[in-house]
Amino acid sequence: MKLKKLSILLTVLALSQVATVIPVGAEAGNTDIPQGTVTQEVYDPNATMPIIDDIEEPEEPITPVSSNMNELILYFNSTKMEHGGKVYNAPQPMQVKNGVSYVPIRALVDRVGFKVTYDKKTKETIILKGSNELRFKTDSSKYTVNGVTKTMKGTSYQTNSTFMVPLTAITQALNIPYKADNVGKRVIMNLETKPTAKFTVAPKEIFAGETIVTYKTESESSLGLPIVDERWEGKQEVFDTPGEYKISYSVQDSSGSWSDPYTQTITVIQPNQPPVAFFSTDKAEYMMGELITYTDESTDDGEIKTTKWENKEFAFFTPGPKTIKLTVTDNKGLSSTYETSINITGDSLYSQDDFNMLFIPAGEKFSFISNVSSRSKLNYTFNDKPSTLIRSNSPETVDTEGIVYQETAVGDMRFMIHHVNNLDKNVKMYVVATNKNSTAATLRTDYLGFAGPSYIATAAGKKSVLNYFQSMKDGSKQSSITLEPGERKIVMTELNKQKMKNGDVISLFSDMYSDLPVQFDVIMIDEKSEPLSVIDQLPVLDSDGVHNRGTYPNSTRVIQYSDQVGGEPQRLILGDNLDDPNLSGMDPMYEEVTSNAGNFGVLYKITFDNVAPNTLISFNPRGGKYSGYAMVNGDIVPIYSLGQVKPDEQSVLYRTGGFEQKVEILLTAAPGSNLPVNLLFTPLPQKK
Repeated sequence: MKLKKLSILLTVLALSQVATVIPVGAEAGNTDIPQGTVTQEVYDPNATMPIIDDIEEPEEPITPVSSNMNELILYFNSTKMEHGGKVYNAPQPMQVKNGVSYVPIRALVDRVGFKVTYDKKTKETIILKGSNELRFKTDSSKYTVNGVTKTMKGTSYQTNSTFMVPLTAITQALNIPYKADNVGKRVIMNLETKPTAKFTVAPKEIFAGETIVTYKTESESSLGLPIVDERWEGKQEVFDTPGEYKISYSVQDSSGSWSDPYTQTITVIQPNQPPVAFFSTDKAEYMMGELITYTDESTDDGEIKTTKWENKEFAFFTPGPKTIKLTVTDNKGLSSTYETSINITGDSLYSQDDFNMLFIPAGEKFSFISNVSSRSKLNYTFNDKPSTLIRSNSPETVDTEGIVYQETAVGDMRFMIHHVNNLDKNVKMYVVATNKNSTAATLRTDYLGFAGPSYIATAAGKKSVLNYFQSMKDGSKQSSITLEPGERKIVMTELNKQKMKNGDVISLFSDMYSDLPVQFDVIMIDEKSEPLSVIDQLPVLDSDGVHNRGTYPNSTRVIQYSDQVGGEPQRLILGDNLDDPNLSGMDPMYEEVTSNAGNFGVLYKITFDNVAPNTLISFNPRGGKYSGYAMVNGDIVPIYSLGQVKPDEQSVLYRTGGFEQKVEILLTAAPGSNLPVNLLFTPLPQKK
């Protein structure tokens, strides 16, 4: 009877020592156990705390002692550790509290190669592994991983001067796999971490058979182990043929682990070849004054950037062989030249003057010696249409930050803005629109042409006229904005897209409409300044006393000429302040009357109802060199495509055919050019 009672007592005592194993990620009292997790009861002789809670038991038995250098073994309730077949002692045993496994940080530091520091300011213990940083505070369940706050399964604590943290906080943050052997009462951490391999290739463009390729490696071991070996596939210093090539790179660290291959695909391109210059003429022999047709047949694999002709004439007027040369250059700077000779006979087809009038194409020019002033003038009348011109052109050369123009306008309006940066720094120009009304205002842009920044004033002026006319043709600049009461907005934003360096010129034309009076400020400020923040502190700049600025009403000048033109040599004069008087207006900053010298900014709409058959219409400057564009019957025509026209030259605008025609011409004076100008009407000689 006593033996039976003793047996029962021993059984009860034994059962009292049974502990429940909780799966990975679970805590005491947590019933959220992943499906497929097997829990089991294991006898714990210490009976002082539960077995580790968060690891599945492996299916196969685990060898008690491991010589694997990639395994670190920690024992429950023991300071014993095994690493690579050797036994070490931790400063404190691994412990389990409330179902959470805790390890001493120092044990991992000594064996795994972590770096531990302490931040006195934040009172945080810091673990560093490669580029990863973990920060812990005593008695806190929060920690940070690379600056991101996370929650641990338990609270860190100090015991006997040793900092203890939940094991899973470290393994999960640093992606360290581990497993629990509840039979052997231990945790086995797999420290094997592959090194990473990476490389870059230079240069960006690799030409077959030419480019020497350099490779820069950026490999590393997250455990801080040295890289002892490397392996390349497909690596070449020079690739002989064009195509795509895959290059792979792997590295091995001192533990024997190889990285995954890092692969790049590079494109090897055909080396740039010079363009092939070539042209042909429609025949090999011509009479003097006979039109020569050239066909440019140059080729290049890429882009031909420039084309330069030598001795290319529309016709020759002296007999003998003539050599013509063509040089083409691609966008890589390579060029080639082709030349050929044609023969000019002693026979004459046209005189030079007759040939020029008949065959020089629109947009090209020719010299002439006839007395322009002897031609009869067209006595025309004009009608000015409402459109307020705001001419911001003084100070043309701006020496200080400030407001170069300020005006309030309503209805149809046109802006002409032309200025040079003379500050010793980069600047930007803005147009700021302010609605001072009690109701919302609508501001509409119809046409806009901007050019610059450029060091050449005439080039900027010419290009702005081209873009202005182009916007009339395609409507590409049409837009509308609403200004609420008291609101300010930047308008004509093409003006401020680019900075202006010292000496740069900008030029702008814009036709706009506003349904309510709107104040416009044209400003030049430092490129880094915010215009809406500084505008109220900017001074209004004085005029330079040379160039013109002002506000001019009725700036669209309509000329309609009904009588026939072209039956004899004739001319129509623009911008002379006689036949074509200057607009009168006001400088709003000085409140002084001003005259729009040259009528820059005025849009001329000229209609000739009856142009005689076989009439040449050409453009001839009288005040000096001129460079710009006109629109003739809806087509944009350069007033000499390659540069400027001089007073002894005329640029071809249009020719009528064998019947009377109506011809419409739009003109506006290009900033940087000179006025006055003539439109010439000349009867064409008979074609042969």
